[in-house]
Amino acid sequence: VTVYDTDEEAFAIWRDVVGLPTERIIRIGDNKGAPYASDNFWQMADTGPCGPCSEIFYDHGAEIPGGPPGSADEDGDRYIEIWNNVFMQFDRQADGTLLPLPAPCVDTGMGLERLAAVLQHVHSNYEIDLFQHLIAAAARATETEDHDNKSLRVLADHIRASVFLIIDGVLPSNEGRGYVLRRIIRRALRHGWMLGVRKPFFTKLLPSLVEVMGDAYPELKAQQKHVDRVLAGEESRFAETLDQGMRLLDGLIAEHGAIAGDAVFKLYDTYGFPVDLTADIARERGVPVDMEGFEVAMNRQRERAREASRFGAGSALPGEDIRKLAPTSFGGYDALAHASAQILGLMREGDSVQAAGEGERVTVILDSTPFYAESGGQQGDRGTLSSGDSQFEVEDTVKIAGQFHGHAGVVRTGRLKVGDRVEAQVDDVRRQAIVLNHSATHLLHAALRKVLGTHVQQKGSLVAPDRLRFDFSHFEPVDAAALTCVETMVNDEIRANHAAEVHHMGMQEALDFGAMALFGEKYGEDVRVLRMGGFSTELCGGTHVARTGDIGVFRIVSETGIASGVRRIEAVSGAGALEWIRTRDEALDAASRLLDTRPEDLPAKLRHLLERQRSVEKELDTHRASGARALLESALGQAKPIGDVSVLAIRLDGMDAKALRDAVDYARGKLGNAVVLLASGQSGGKAALAAGVSGNALGKVKAGELLAHAASAIGGKGGGRPDLAQGGGEDSPALDELLVTIPGWVRERLQS
Repeated sequence: VTVYDTDEEAFAIWRDVVGLPTERIIRIGDNKGAPYASDNFWQMADTGPCGPCSEIFYDHGAEIPGGPPGSADEDGDRYIEIWNNVFMQFDRQADGTLLPLPAPCVDTGMGLERLAAVLQHVHSNYEIDLFQHLIAAAARATETEDHDNKSLRVLADHIRASVFLIIDGVLPSNEGRGYVLRRIIRRALRHGWMLGVRKPFFTKLLPSLVEVMGDAYPELKAQQKHVDRVLAGEESRFAETLDQGMRLLDGLIAEHGAIAGDAVFKLYDTYGFPVDLTADIARERGVPVDMEGFEVAMNRQRERAREASRFGAGSALPGEDIRKLAPTSFGGYDALAHASAQILGLMREGDSVQAAGEGERVTVILDSTPFYAESGGQQGDRGTLSSGDSQFEVEDTVKIAGQFHGHAGVVRTGRLKVGDRVEAQVDDVRRQAIVLNHSATHLLHAALRKVLGTHVQQKGSLVAPDRLRFDFSHFEPVDAAALTCVETMVNDEIRANHAAEVHHMGMQEALDFGAMALFGEKYGEDVRVLRMGGFSTELCGGTHVARTGDIGVFRIVSETGIASGVRRIEAVSGAGALEWIRTRDEALDAASRLLDTRPEDLPAKLRHLLERQRSVEKELDTHRASGARALLESALGQAKPIGDVSVLAIRLDGMDAKALRDAVDYARGKLGNAVVLLASGQSGGKAALAAGVSGNALGKVKAGELLAHAASAIGGKGGGRPDLAQGGGEDSPALDELLVTIPGWVRERLQS
């Protein structure tokens, strides 16, 4: 064991209580004379809790290279640390002073896999049975025969880390813990790429992980399909990025022998190639990489983003005189009006003012208010502030400096000044509509977690009077059946008419109560918990219904994807839902009348009409093709021979782009060695073009170049492959003049 050099108490316990011989107790002092810079003195940061520690090592025997802790060859495998005890007894101050902690404790950490290595008589965590099983699975998935290849160890370690993150509710994303997961998965995929794998393989390791750990962790088996879909989706998304990025990176290294900062940034910004992967590859190959240059390029982009997203002057923070005011007291949970409130401050474009007259736009700060300030996705209240003949229209309510309610709006009549007393009245109709949508959002969140899985977590929301928008973590589109199930579940809870209970409690008490906290949100020690029946329990500071039945009805309007791993549902409730249903019913009735059928028979009628339309279109296409072929047959004689190549450049009006392309194919087949350019007048004064090359002409004439030349002559554009190309332009006399010149243009290419 090791102890801190001056920790006599720990030394005595090992010697006198445990009975360890003194020659097996090693004192470890400060490194290079720096106070408390020691392997046996642990600290959380430069300041805060810290203390000496005692580490426990296992001696694998003299036949294994390596020396005891503190010796010159301590990095060998003979002595392996398996356990550490940190005696948290000091509070380090900024000046380095160590003050005793009021409640000292022992922070102990034991290496489970290291103990397994000891018990199984192996010298590495990767040699224990659990990892050997996963390494074997990785070898099978990547068709690798060398089981000592370090990439197999990475795959075994990373499949386990990825899977446990996913079953804990994390999904790959570009921020926070989702980004950590994405990096772990992508590093594993790169090691698969290094082993020569070019097809999806990572999910093949999942069954082996479930086999060895599923009994101890039942959630592995329960969520295996979910985990499989998440991993497969991320692997599919990254495959093309990895392949392209590695080619570019190999080219840079081969050409320059180093990776410049701008190149690192381009790989990241343009091609989505992770910076840490670039750094890993450079390190493995011993290639210098300019990370400082990357940071310079990254900072330039951040500055551009900041410049593009700067807010107007109205969002400026208040001056010191405003900041000194007492925080606004909010009473809007219980009432929508205040008999009297005092104006503590007025702000115009971020500056404090003493008064505001008719027509002036300002932000009013009151000592107390019933107006809810925008927070947690819920929009701020609107309404009026009145004082005698003066009236102020509140257009929005926002949080200022985290402690004031700012009532932003315009003085409609009279004049307001600091110190005036006003009557505050919230627009109650608008507030009530918002309340319904906010409570419906909580029910929606709970229903999504029950239907799709506990990985669903809120990623953003908007609660407005006319609709609600809810963004959540999920790896694929939600199908119609699942959406119907979610909507039905929410409406069931509405009809159950549960009371909406509000509880105030400590944070830990709230979590024990079953409240769901949103990752990334900041909560105080005392929190507000909203509970609706046994269905939904969340931390929330918003305004809500008294009973779920107040919501009336809930309807999902749309479900879309807004980012990788993030979906969005838009919905309506209450009167908004009834209006949406009424509008849809009117549209359905109108469509039914147009098609002379009942609403319930509309799908069958539409299917019949669409099938009939497709049949007619197919028949029409056949007639068009037949007519076009007849026209083309009569026009083939106009082809001009240039050596052994036939050049045909004519108009065939009345053809769409597809028919024109088919006509080019037909002409090439008939003429053999040919260069063909066909034009057709379209509606609106436009012309379609199609070009084709076949036979011996292919080596010297390219259809894409011919089409680009022709399109540019008539004010259009186009291009394509060497054998077939399409485009268009203006239908004018220039088109007919162009067609006459095509044989000469082809002759030049054939002769050159």
